[in-house]
Amino acid sequence: MPGLIGRKIGMTQIFDDDGKAVGVTVLEVGPCPVVQIKTAERDGYDAVQLGFGRVKEGRVRKPTAGHAARAGLDYVPRVLAEFDFEGEEFELGQELTVGMFDAGSRVNVTGTTKGRGFQGVVKRHGFGGGRGSHGGTSVLRAPGSIGAGTDPSRVIKGRKMAGRMGGTQRTAMSRRIIRVDAEKNLLIVQGSVPGGRNNLVMVRPGR
Repeated sequence: MPGLIGRKIGMTQIFDDDGKAVGVTVLEVGPCPVVQIKTAERDGYDAVQLGFGRVKEGRVRKPTAGHAARAGLDYVPRVLAEFDFEGEEFELGQELTVGMFDAGSRVNVTGTTKGRGFQGVVKRHGFGGGRGSHGGTSVLRAPGSIGAGTDPSRVIKGRKMAGRMGGTQRTAMSRRIIRVDAEKNLLIVQGSVPGGRNNLVMVRPGR
């Protein structure tokens, strides 16, 4: 089982059999057609290339249209991604759906976190800031000292400082599947998933 491409719809809550509220994330996953199969003999590694979504007809380019046509597709997927696989056989044009997952199993969900722009050390790293009394109005959210003086006369690499926050790839590990809706291509997993609404996600089997 390689994995699937999808998008994050949002978060909500459901009630379990004991009546407890459980925070869940709703994902629209697949269907993902097999666009290309890569082999170690020809490409140097084994992988399966899957597609997701559709490109509007007026925005289709000939190279991408030919790539999709070779797989027997009558449309061009909007997103392409490769997944590793072992001991499985796939056919070009074959559609993988959310039905490959079962409720109760676990998955790893990879996405891009929300971009926060340039942030200070208080928001980015959780610094406590400076004193709020005795004339300390200019050090409330300041980082404080960033290194020694004469020796080594430089800022050590890796120092936590202000900078760009978010917009990085992260993976939520071992999220339990609460419910699978094969008709609507929905996957409901427990807990949060990186990214905002409509962000692309890669769903792979977990432990």
